[in-house]
Amino acid sequence: MSELSETKERRLEKLLEISRLTLQTGNVRNFIQNNTNFITTVVPSDFITLFDELVKEGFAIVELKTCANKVLNVFHKSIDTYKRIEPQPNSFLDILEQNNREMNRLLKAISPVFKAFIKNTANRQLQTELLGLFEKLELFAQHYVIKENVLFPVIEKHWPDYRCLQIMWSFHDDIRKNIKSVTNALHEGIADMKQFNRCVGDIFFNMQAIKFREEKILFPYILATIGENELATMNREGAEMGYPFIQPSGFKAQETKATMKNKTANLGTGSLTIEQIKLIFNHLPVDITYVDEHDKVCYFSTPKKRIFPRTTAIIGREVKNCHPPESVHVVEQIVESFKNGEKNHADFWIKIKGEFILIQYFAVRDELQNYKGVIEVTQEISDIKAIEGEKRLLDW
Repeated sequence: MSELSETKERRLEKLLEISRLTLQTGNVRNFIQNNTNFITTVVPSDFITLFDELVKEGFAIVELKTCANKVLNVFHKSIDTYKRIEPQPNSFLDILEQNNREMNRLLKAISPVFKAFIKNTANRQLQTELLGLFEKLELFAQHYVIKENVLFPVIEKHWPDYRCLQIMWSFHDDIRKNIKSVTNALHEGIADMKQFNRCVGDIFFNMQAIKFREEKILFPYILATIGENELATMNREGAEMGYPFIQPSGFKAQETKATMKNKTANLGTGSLTIEQIKLIFNHLPVDITYVDEHDKVCYFSTPKKRIFPRTTAIIGREVKNCHPPESVHVVEQIVESFKNGEKNHADFWIKIKGEFILIQYFAVRDELQNYKGVIEVTQEISDIKAIEGEKRLLDW
């Protein structure tokens, strides 16, 4: 994006004024009364720059989410009525918007069932119906995964004011967490009805708010700043990952071919072709991602079943931008401890959808112990954890 125009700078100053008031006092009534003419002059892309500035100022993401909700509510009409650039039919952004419409239909289907269930929580038929609808809604999380892994890396390359994406990613995490909380409660029994109702309310508000912000602010500015070729590439990557409900028509996934197929590399303990190296990495029962000494993602393996999604859009991306804002400080701490030589590995384990996931980080160093990056290795270890005794015979 070019330097800010004088007019945009003036709008940004006023937007920063109301945002700081929101963050400091939560009361912007006087601002609204004194700036009725200004409120109609904003342009949707102003809010991309605004929240980038607020992130750079160091406000906590949790505070900025509340601020975003309040500020964007003040300017909702101005944003909604601004004439936007429309995406081409069957394009990347159009497919995302079609999936948004399916999500919105699901929310409308959930609403009457939820209201009926709240009046009669002992009704098992209503409970089962509501659970089925929320499980279908949970599939929409793939929409957010595609944004985070396909769209966000491209935006980071094109926009200097990309940091607003951290706030949107945090909203994604809130939605995923709340849907999981609701489905768990419907499966296992609702322990706290007040908390259950709050989760459902937050899901409706956040999903509809993100839809509005995508279609009225984010997507039009993408169309104004990012070329058709890159959007076409993103559509291919989105289709390969799998959109939640609506897929682009007439799409055929492209198979990647290894370059220098017959050329060999001397690995010290043997020589392998590029094709062989690729096959070995992709047949290991682990996900591997390599980040170099400059904190740039250089490589990831593509085993048959990947635990955490990756797309080629992340190649060259700063590793700190590949993680949700609430957890990125952990990644930065690991990398810094590897760089200064304090540590050489870090282990984590989590449970996801009944699977036990081991996540390990290993420092990469050359013969002189110079830091050359970090490898992330992720593995599903439920079967390994269950091993007991010995097995000496082939049983298949």
